[in-house]
Amino acid sequence: MLGVFSSSIVSPPEELVAAGSRTPSPKITAKSLLNRFVGNNPSAVSMQIGDDVQLAYTHQNESITHPRSFAVRDEIFCLFEGALDNLGSLKQQYGLSKSANEVVLVIEAYKALRDRAPYPINQVVGHLVGNFSFVVFDKSTSTLFVATDQHGKVPLYWGITADGCVAFANDADLLKGACGKSLATFPQGCFYSTAIGELRCYENPKNKITAVPATEEEIWGTKFMVEGPSSIISATQ
Repeated sequence: MLGVFSSSIVSPPEELVAAGSRTPSPKITAKSLLNRFVGNNPSAVSMQIGDDVQLAYTHQNESITHPRSFAVRDEIFCLFEGALDNLGSLKQQYGLSKSANEVVLVIEAYKALRDRAPYPINQVVGHLVGNFSFVVFDKSTSTLFVATDQHGKVPLYWGITADGCVAFANDADLLKGACGKSLATFPQGCFYSTAIGELRCYENPKNKITAVPATEEEIWGTKFMVEGPSSIISATQ
């Protein structure tokens, strides 16, 4: 799956910008990145949302245990990969039908977060038990919301394209060829929301997240680490 957002939606993280500056490497534009994704996946579905958002996904080479899904409701778009162990209880909590799947559940959880403010974001994401990563875009408020599970079983990556867009994808090689060293694993157990403008750990939202420059041998430009009580805990293992 792939989500690409212009700088008018999300400001490129300074840590990724700095990583690309330390080790300049080839990049391509957001449009070229989308074309590459679609070209590599003949069955891919892609969509343009206004002038600033591009989403795409495919079921090609999909894991049986971590399927990909897409849904849109009330101008809320969501790409989801993985599975929730507590989907049944969450459907009851949010008053959803028995046929509702994970992607619909995430949209409803996001709507609860948006419409019942102030409602702690970390609690909404923390209630999701399982292996997952997702990208939510709310067209009505131009809000981006991204999260991954605590164990990193469904990896997600983010980077900056040649024209300054922020891209999220489940394919590291795809972004490596598009973002150069302005690339990192999205840290496990964390979320990013343009509503608060920063990356946070949802288990310990007050813990600082630090970007550590990667070694030259690694494909990443940086690694994001969640600081623990006594040490810095890697959020990219």
